[in-house]
Amino acid sequence: MPRHGVAGIALAVLLVLTSCGGNGGGEAGAEAGGAYAQLSGELKGSGASFPDAYYQEVIGAFREVAPNVTVTYNATGSGTGKSEFGEGLTDFAGTDSLVDEDDGITEDFCYIPTVAAPITVAYHLDGVDTLRLSPDTLAGIFQGDITAWNAPAIAADNPGTQLPDTTITVVHRSDASGTTSNFTSYLDKASEVWRLGSGDTVEWPAGSQGGAKNTGVAQIVKATPGAIGYVDLSDAKASGLSFAAIRNRDGNYVTPTLDGATAALDGAEVADDLSYDPLNAAGAKAYPITAPTYLLVRARYADPEKAELVKAFVEFLLTDGQDLAPEVDFAPLPDSLREAALTQLDTIHG
Repeated sequence: MPRHGVAGIALAVLLVLTSCGGNGGGEAGAEAGGAYAQLSGELKGSGASFPDAYYQEVIGAFREVAPNVTVTYNATGSGTGKSEFGEGLTDFAGTDSLVDEDDGITEDFCYIPTVAAPITVAYHLDGVDTLRLSPDTLAGIFQGDITAWNAPAIAADNPGTQLPDTTITVVHRSDASGTTSNFTSYLDKASEVWRLGSGDTVEWPAGSQGGAKNTGVAQIVKATPGAIGYVDLSDAKASGLSFAAIRNRDGNYVTPTLDGATAALDGAEVADDLSYDPLNAAGAKAYPITAPTYLLVRARYADPEKAELVKAFVEFLLTDGQDLAPEVDFAPLPDSLREAALTQLDTIHG
């Protein structure tokens, strides 16, 4: 599928109008401001836990302007979210990974990019306040080749740092997860030694531990000396975890910050369907494990009023809702990508 740089998205907006599938253009979404107050009804969503803090913040703000609309989002993980959306149990789904044939979604849908955020490499290592990891070292740890914290590869990334001989405990997601998909996709792209592949689930090495959702991984890392896991920035900060600086494509060690995520977005490749890839993006300040996240919405809803509710909520998320993103440790979309996502809404109809 053709891809464009973020700065060139405006040139591809006409392609967006046909990228969702379906047979028509649909009506315009609800107007901003007072028009939201005229809406009523219920929307149900489920899916990725990675952006849950952001979606809950947006849902709370939307309630203030649309008091007669009830929106719920259940952070089940990307895999379950896609499955429930395919079964018709929800009106929209959250996912950090793209849809494949095993997800059971047979009707036309659209990807709506929402925000992006760093996936931290969180660790529990008493006495080690700063840690640097190169892609090959990170891959070796997570596939079980490097088993002690004072291993030569880790020491080489951290000259002058006193590393203990503590055994490493790898912590990963136990559920089908878009966070896992993005983390393993990064390792697949950036490391020359990674051999576990990528996806919502992978075969982790024996002796590793699994936690449900990002919060579950964070809890295990926090409770386990010597542990290391991958956790979204919002949950890592909320849990008080330490996280490593990761060597990026330009050779710089970068800590996970919103500025680093924004720099990665500037170097991201974007497809005509608005899926995009900021993983291992070029840029001196880019944080290399920056993950995209999306809402999946139907191209056609059986109920026209439901279609308008979905469009109104997503419009709010892409306008006023973007201002809320940094408050919960997410990076807003670049203006060009946000405008293309708003244009995408015109293809949704009932």
